[in-house]
Amino acid sequence: MEYRCKYKTPPLFSDIIMSSNGSELTGLWFEDSADATKHHKKQTESFFDLQQNDLKIFAQTALWLNKYFAGQNKLCDAPKFVLVNATPFRLDVLNIVSKIPYGKTITYGDIAKQLQKKYGIKKMSARAVGEAVGWNPICLIIPCHRVLGTDGKLTGYVGGLNNKIELLKLEKAIFN
Repeated sequence: MEYRCKYKTPPLFSDIIMSSNGSELTGLWFEDSADATKHHKKQTESFFDLQQNDLKIFAQTALWLNKYFAGQNKLCDAPKFVLVNATPFRLDVLNIVSKIPYGKTITYGDIAKQLQKKYGIKKMSARAVGEAVGWNPICLIIPCHRVLGTDGKLTGYVGGLNNKIELLKLEKAIFN
């Protein structure tokens, strides 16, 4: 069974929806973003049509989000999550994204170069990397907002470009 809970964010950000299998976080995304329809079974469901529940994982995630939005960048207490339907390539990409430090950014090309080295290949598509980054079902904890286009330029963000801009400002990250 899937459970959902809504988190009220500070001003400037869209609210966040959390989903869980009952014990682990299975989704974390900005409300009304492209993510809202990407990772659940029926795209026509509204938030209120889904079963909600006060789960320990939601309380842990809310505490983590409170700290994050307060500018406390300690990720050691991140809630337990599971990546459902992740391919090995997506896992490799998101593993790299997970290691981007708070307030820092990298480009899709940087990730592609790391994967070229790992796989021992001459070329890796930054576009394929972008698709894997865009698949990320656990925003913020897996900080895909820290991935930028060539020369540090802002590119699309499934969670909404305004949210990406505000997240990078919150972290005092440098971007164009």
